[in-house]
Amino acid sequence: MTHLRKLLPLLGLVAVLAWAQPATKLQDAARGPAAVPDTTRPPMLGNAVNDDVRRPRNYDTQPPTIPHRVDGYQVDRNFNKCLDCHARGKASFSQAIPVSATHYFDRSGKELPHISTRRYFCMQCHVPQDSVPPIVGNSFGAAPPVSLPANK
Repeated sequence: MTHLRKLLPLLGLVAVLAWAQPATKLQDAARGPAAVPDTTRPPMLGNAVNDDVRRPRNYDTQPPTIPHRVDGYQVDRNFNKCLDCHARGKASFSQAIPVSATHYFDRSGKELPHISTRRYFCMQCHVPQDSVPPIVGNSFGAAPPVSLPANK
C-alpha cells in the first residue's frame, strides 16, 4: 500500500508532462505542407491527355498507358466500354490497338474465347495520363537491354 502511495504521484507527474509536450507533426513530401494527420483537399483534376499517341514503355512487361480520355467509361461486371473498340473483333474497324493475347488466358494457362475475368477491369493496370508535374522528383530510367551469352 505504501508503494502505491509513492507511485501514484509519480504517474500523475508523468501524465502531466506527457500532456504538456508539444506534439510533433509528421510531414510527407507528397502531401505538401500539411501534416500527416490533417485533412487536405485533393488537387482539382486537370484535362486528361487525349492525343492517341502511343507512349514508350519503361520495361518489357509494363502495361501500356491509355492515350485518350476515359471519363465516364462504364467498366463493371455487366459491361466494359473499353471493349467497344479494343476487342479482337472490333479493333480493325475502330483502328484501336486490340487487347493483348495474354488477356485471353486463365490462371492455368488455358486459352479462352473471351477475355479472362482476371484481365477484365482494364484500369487496374492501364492508366490514363494527365499532363501535370511530378509530385516528387524521380530519376527512374529504362533498364538497358540484356544481352544473353550465345550457346556453344
